[in-house]
Amino acid sequence: MSALVTLLLLLLSGAMVAWTLNGALGLSFNAKDVPTERTRAAAPHSSVAAPNVRAVTGARGAAVRLAAEAVRDAFTERGRPAPSVAEGGGKARVPARELAIRIGALKGRGSAERYRIVREHGGLVLETASAAGAATGLYRMADRIRAEENVLADNGRTVTPQLGLRLTDTGGTGLDIRRSRFAPTTDYSLNSDVVGTALLRRAPWVDTSKVDDIAAQFRAFVRGALRNGYNGVVVPGFLEYVTFSGVGDGHTVYPAGDPHIARARAMVRAFAPVWRYAHDAGMRVYFQTDMLALSPPLRTYLERELGGLRTEDPRLWSVYAKGVEEVLHSMPFADGIMIRTGEGGSAYALPGWDYTSAIDVTTVRAVRAMLRGLLGAVDRAGGDRDVIFRTWSVGVGAVGDLHTDPDSYRQVLHGLDDPHLIVSTKYSQGDFYSHLALNPTLLEGSQRRIVEFQSRREFEGQGALPDDLGALEQTALKHFLASNPHIEGVWNWAQSGGPLYAGPRAVYQRVGFWQLWDVNVYLTGRLAQDPDTDLARAREAWIRKTFSDDADTVRAIERILTLSRPAITKGLYIGPYADTSAKALGLEPPPMMWIFEWDIATGDSAALSSIYAATRDRFPEALAEGRTALDIARRQQRLWATTEASTWHDPRLREQFGAALAYQTDLFTVLGAYRSTILWHQRWLDTGSAHAAERWHAAEAHYRTAAATHERHYGHQLTLPAYNFAAADLGLQRADRDPSMAWCARGLLALVLLAVVLALTRGSLPGAAGLRALLAGALRPWRARTAPQPTGRVDRIALWLVPGLVLALSRGIHTWFLAPVHVAVTLGTWLVFAAVLRLAAGRAWPALAACVGGVAILRSVLLLGVLSVRGPGYYWSAFWTSPHGRFAYVTVAWALFLWVVPAAYWALRSTLRRRPALGRALTACALPLAIVGAAAWAAGAETSLSTWNDQLALLPWGLHRILGITEYLGIPSSIPAVVTCLGVVLVSAGTLLGWAGRWHGPSGAPPPGPATGRVAPDESA
Repeated sequence: MSALVTLLLLLLSGAMVAWTLNGALGLSFNAKDVPTERTRAAAPHSSVAAPNVRAVTGARGAAVRLAAEAVRDAFTERGRPAPSVAEGGGKARVPARELAIRIGALKGRGSAERYRIVREHGGLVLETASAAGAATGLYRMADRIRAEENVLADNGRTVTPQLGLRLTDTGGTGLDIRRSRFAPTTDYSLNSDVVGTALLRRAPWVDTSKVDDIAAQFRAFVRGALRNGYNGVVVPGFLEYVTFSGVGDGHTVYPAGDPHIARARAMVRAFAPVWRYAHDAGMRVYFQTDMLALSPPLRTYLERELGGLRTEDPRLWSVYAKGVEEVLHSMPFADGIMIRTGEGGSAYALPGWDYTSAIDVTTVRAVRAMLRGLLGAVDRAGGDRDVIFRTWSVGVGAVGDLHTDPDSYRQVLHGLDDPHLIVSTKYSQGDFYSHLALNPTLLEGSQRRIVEFQSRREFEGQGALPDDLGALEQTALKHFLASNPHIEGVWNWAQSGGPLYAGPRAVYQRVGFWQLWDVNVYLTGRLAQDPDTDLARAREAWIRKTFSDDADTVRAIERILTLSRPAITKGLYIGPYADTSAKALGLEPPPMMWIFEWDIATGDSAALSSIYAATRDRFPEALAEGRTALDIARRQQRLWATTEASTWHDPRLREQFGAALAYQTDLFTVLGAYRSTILWHQRWLDTGSAHAAERWHAAEAHYRTAAATHERHYGHQLTLPAYNFAAADLGLQRADRDPSMAWCARGLLALVLLAVVLALTRGSLPGAAGLRALLAGALRPWRARTAPQPTGRVDRIALWLVPGLVLALSRGIHTWFLAPVHVAVTLGTWLVFAAVLRLAAGRAWPALAACVGGVAILRSVLLLGVLSVRGPGYYWSAFWTSPHGRFAYVTVAWALFLWVVPAAYWALRSTLRRRPALGRALTACALPLAIVGAAAWAAGAETSLSTWNDQLALLPWGLHRILGITEYLGIPSSIPAVVTCLGVVLVSAGTLLGWAGRWHGPSGAPPPGPATGRVAPDESA
């Protein structure tokens, strides 16, 4: 009876583990509302000559003069005489051929950026509400002159930009553009500092000549951003400018003489004038940081004073508030600070600096405490200053879905209606991918809101591919503005996002073919001012000023750009999967996944089997998209070929455009072949169809050829670097072994079953008694004390050799014979377990070996049964995507895994009392746990998991290299230490129980059992 109860309990525990695992994996697919993109080309129309302007007057102030100079430069670029720019003017009668600026002419309430252009006495008058309105009107006029549009299209009408806050990042400012910096294309660092090239490791801390270079780059970028319609800039940096002089006596955080103080002061002296230029040019300036931002002394101080990084404690935020106040005081031109809490860690650190960040603001109370503390700081600093809080997160903590879930948004931000708080959110319900719904949280709340866009799409070629986002962004802005009156701005990324050095060597306005995504920078600026902008005309205007004013060439380029979105959304995505909202491991995987993060084609079973599960019913469509994308890419190349080099402003731009299109075609060729390969392989795993196997192998042959060609053409290039197919090749190496592994599993399973049959039917065969003992030990271990034990040499060898071989071979098959770490850990664990039992068993060792070996074979038979279907690929595909199959398998596998413990206990009871038998069985189980835990502890949880994952290809290969498996999945790094300590405790307890006991029976007498002919009662009764 006790055996039956034990078995039922083990099955129950297995069911609980399976239920928990099903809940943790939680793979599900739901439809999502992906916005429709309709991009059209402009109807042919004639260019409009600019008015004859010889002088611009009334350009008072640095910002207005800079805008007037943009008008002057626009005339020059169109081959017209440059008008003079003067502060004076203001005559009652405007002379002919003069543009007079009249600041303050528009009275009443309204936006400071209002302006109106009117004709007057043969000249032009720009009437504005303020200097900001003058600058806005002048930049719009300059843009129309460059694009050969009608400057007087708004004649007499008061124009007010729809969104008053139009932010940009710092573009390519400060980035290291040396070829050597881009050479190691696997540098997936996410650090975004723009001052790194000017830093020194010791006093004077900054290289002034490098600061001058950064200043020149920044000035050029600001002028370009203003001309594109932006009026604010977000500068990375915060803690490096802070001394915490306002905390305590001024040396509480950084003691006197701490180099952080001198370095921060040097940073302010060097860079405050650099960033001030944007303010003087008419831009708002915000500083951007992750929270928690940390330095070693700051961490020490917070841990000493607060007992840790207690982010829900207002006292912690009072320290950071002092830092914010210090920055706003030392750089009084700053308009506030932008905060991100959802990302951080070592991947974001600048090498050589000890400033870091941590994802510790992960609860509702912590976020609210942070915002209250920092809002208090900007309020005390005075002026029209803001805290911009980014809702972006990567799923960590209780607020991990703040970015995408309206309920979470309300829970975190309800009631925080401070006029100095702005909430910034990406337009999409996820990261900057296509195939995503518009973000519903942008319809929530009473806070001021801005919408985030990315021009250089990090996940769609990192700017190397044509990718015109105008229609998508217009749809998003109109949707949000129609439903939320609190939308007041945008933040567009001209360069930021993703690894800045792992992709193409293309840096905005500095090097490479950055013009390819400049169209998005331009269109976003236009849409922010007027969401109803005629995109076709705006795109044409950009083409005219960037590439060519030849009508045929303009039409060809425009058509290439209008085709770019269908090419991208089909060539880089598997649509039937991308259009579903997937959930797994408590997270929402991105809609790409088969290209995991930027340029890594993945080969892991979790991603690929999940993609197939979502596309199973739309399989032909998923395959056809790759061919469609390639057809579009070739069509774009043909359009480019119709243009003449002589019609381009710069023939070199034509060659760069052609190279980008050729790169896209080559990339879509290899990706299309890989798409077919993985989908047909998954189809074979699902159905076992010979047709699927044939198509899989044909597609893989095509992929191998295409990948080699791609690597040969682009593997050495920096401007157009080859995609990374290392993970894909690892996955295919394993996939190619699936059929042979399935046959190996079938063969081994057949041998095991044949051996059992022969042992039962031909008892005289050598080793048959040992096999029967193994069978009895697996199925009836409670009778181990009474069962006859094999006495022959061959039979005794069979007791350990057969289980060992079956165990080793089955685990080798399970891992394609390509994961030595997994096999070594598995076999090592069994070996340590058996060794401890061998020492503990004494004369009971044969019975114990039969029980342990028999259970090992029984557990292996279950594994081989699944592997026999279609190899390890089928095993893992079913594990990830079949909840019912996974539940059944895990329930039985877990029960069999634990069955070895009572089996060992029952075998030990043939010579030991209950407590010693229990203790020694416990020791045998706990020692492998302690050893494996200690090994993982020594290597580190991240290293251990990544090594194991690299060999088994279960999760994306890039996960460890980019984000970190433990951090991304929320796995505590302390687990190995906890496991080790638990193992040590259990070993100690088992040792005390097991070796404190005595042999039962009379002193010095042998124990009862088969050796003496006396039989103890059967405990299973």
